[in-house]
Amino acid sequence: MEAEKQANGEATGRRSAGKILMATVKGDVHDIGKNIVGVVLACNNYEIIDLGVMVPTAKILETAKAEKVDAIGLSGLITPSLDEMVHVASEMEREGFTIPLLIGGATTSRVHTAVKIHPQYSSGQTVHVHDASRAVNVVSALLSDDQRPAYIADIRAEYQKVADKHAQGEADKQRLPLEKARANGFKTDWVALTPPKPSFLGTRVFENVDLSELARHIDWTPFFQTWELKGRYPQILEDKDQGTAARQLYDDAQNMLAEILKKNWFRPKGIIGFWPANAVGDDIKLFTDETRSAELATFYTLRQQLSKSGDKPNMALADFVAPVGTKPDYVGGFVVTAGLEEVAIAERFERANDDYSSILVKALADRFAEAFAEVLHQRVRKEFWGYAQDENLGPDDLLQETYRGIRPAPGYPAQPDHTEKTTLFHLLNAKQRIGVSLTESYAMWPGSSVSGIYLSHPEAYYFGVAKVERDQVEDYSRRKNMPIREVERWLGPVLNYVPSSKDGD
Repeated sequence: MEAEKQANGEATGRRSAGKILMATVKGDVHDIGKNIVGVVLACNNYEIIDLGVMVPTAKILETAKAEKVDAIGLSGLITPSLDEMVHVASEMEREGFTIPLLIGGATTSRVHTAVKIHPQYSSGQTVHVHDASRAVNVVSALLSDDQRPAYIADIRAEYQKVADKHAQGEADKQRLPLEKARANGFKTDWVALTPPKPSFLGTRVFENVDLSELARHIDWTPFFQTWELKGRYPQILEDKDQGTAARQLYDDAQNMLAEILKKNWFRPKGIIGFWPANAVGDDIKLFTDETRSAELATFYTLRQQLSKSGDKPNMALADFVAPVGTKPDYVGGFVVTAGLEEVAIAERFERANDDYSSILVKALADRFAEAFAEVLHQRVRKEFWGYAQDENLGPDDLLQETYRGIRPAPGYPAQPDHTEKTTLFHLLNAKQRIGVSLTESYAMWPGSSVSGIYLSHPEAYYFGVAKVERDQVEDYSRRKNMPIREVERWLGPVLNYVPSSKDGD
């Protein structure tokens, strides 16, 4: 506590360099990047007011006024956060704020900040802080009477160039009407290909998972990215600029990992399921049994509309499932978590004012969840679905994803609609079976959780839907029976048009 007070200028009589309010906007439940920025600023004599996660706009602005803060920092990890940040910026403009607005987090970017957020807040300055190590210089310049005018002028000039370049790039891209994009979809010879049948239908829960086995499958590259260290593991350990910091962080992680394994801190749980399925257009229909006479649920998918060169197809995930009337096919799904224990352990470190250890345990919990997803997927291929029984890949080989089959997740590039998680969680009964639930913004709780669907097609691969046009959004709204305004809300980051306020409910 004493060290923290000294870092904030307390107890030593030093004046705080400024008061910063930080919050993870409504939409995230497990934010690490925000904590790192807060720790870095606190260690440089800034007073930090941390509102935590899942914070609504009204609370952010009310607290900012009451505490008379010098800047607001927003963080976001999933795509719904991007639109929420735009909303915060517009509300700051409406309520007459002039203080700086800092933007950070895994899903944010300089382009999104310049194109979407910055134009909503002309009375103040929005700045994308992509690296926690730069936060101090950014905040210092924004709060300095001498540096602020020139710094803001430079930022605004830069953002105008970014926005102009982005607009020109989008204008240069040709997109197809939905029907033409569908006509150019991925084709499979379903006469020659017979989809494999899983060893069981329904769901199965996994508990008492061996932490040591999961630890062998940890992908360390994303771990360093969490800490704003860019580069691949293990090469990053010898990087001339980041090597020293990376090695120290890795040593600390290994020490905590040893403690996790020794004391069994995490209790990973998982659930998988398989169901009869067939594609109907761009949708994947699931059935109650092999007769396929009664529908169980539908996974709705989106299709690429960007004009392709040569024979490149316009992809949708439904293309990897046999169309109804051809062959019987199947789809799987999963949810895994490092366990609720991670939350309690992180909070214990926070109560002891050990933010570093709290961030470290969260980062490792994320790695365990991802490792669990990888290990379970291999068992699906070799055992539960059994279409790759002879697969013999080690941990390093698995990270290269050279195996057959994919596990795309709602909210990610191949299907950017987070609301599709509700169907998956309902099918698996994930909350009751393994304790993983969805927030109102479709983030998973506990945060160290991973979910997705399994597709077995031998040519399946990951892709990005990218920008979609109004005709597809209207079609998707009808198919999903969801009001178009709600669809546009969740697909906001991938819309290639500005939604009209006159669109019906």
